[in-house]
Amino acid sequence: MRALVLDREVTFRSDFPAPTRVPGESIVDVVRAGICATDLELARGYMNYRGIPGHEFVGRVRASDQGSMIGRRVVGEINAGCGRCESCRAGLGRHCANRTVLGILGRNGAWAEQLALPDANLRLVPDNVPDELAVFVEPLAAAFEILEQVQIPRNAGLLVLGDGRLGALVALALQSEGYLPLVAGRHREKLARLQRLGLETITEGTLDHQFDLVVDCTGRNAGFERAVSLVRPRGTLVLKSTTAASAAINLAPLVVNEISVVGSRCGRFEPALDALAAGRIDPRPLIDATFALEDGAAAVRAAANPENFKVLLSVS
Repeated sequence: MRALVLDREVTFRSDFPAPTRVPGESIVDVVRAGICATDLELARGYMNYRGIPGHEFVGRVRASDQGSMIGRRVVGEINAGCGRCESCRAGLGRHCANRTVLGILGRNGAWAEQLALPDANLRLVPDNVPDELAVFVEPLAAAFEILEQVQIPRNAGLLVLGDGRLGALVALALQSEGYLPLVAGRHREKLARLQRLGLETITEGTLDHQFDLVVDCTGRNAGFERAVSLVRPRGTLVLKSTTAASAAINLAPLVVNEISVVGSRCGRFEPALDALAAGRIDPRPLIDATFALEDGAAAVRAAANPENFKVLLSVS
């Protein structure tokens, strides 16, 4: 099959072995796939991953134990737990110590014509959600996860630090639930585009007060220190950034100001699917370009351009 393969750099192959279906898993023909910051960090050495990247996708089921699923349009939760450990039994397969993760850990991903995932990971896409929206389900689910981890008072001051693709989706998710987040960033054109989506924005360097909750979506190690400085005493810092590089951090302000720190990663797909189907979120204005799979190297370069929000791959 055709695929983009990461082995120190991303290259296109037309002869990569197609996935073999095992009992309990489905084979999905990928239609659209997204490129996110985690994918770019993998290319820089994060997780030492080698294989097919990509975990944001929409596709159609080719083969499955469940005959009713064949031909249906689906998205898929990316963590495949063992199903037997304490985490899996508690419904937290995303934290299974023996899990594989689509396009990230031990499992080839979505930058290919086909992928394999457990049947239990697949979610049907409503008919009124087109492919260009459905491909946003995974990152939107991660954004909605914040609301399942943190109880946010309606009058809380909320700051999303970072004006990239993740920051934009986090802000849109919060806005769709009736909150009024402020998005702080460094790129004037990006902030202007977010304003056109109805979001309130500010240039990061002009921030002069603190917030009840700050979500770090900067994608850079220095973002943590900046985010800490913007949380009021006894406030909450939500960490969304993952980076390949390590960093030295000063934990003293967290102790002195009694700041709660919440790591936030993947989320349930249902809130994202519901929001897209109901029209509460439409992130399509964030799409800057769509590349054919064969042009994957150029697509990755475009996604790494800080002026761009979302870059997609058209697979079939």
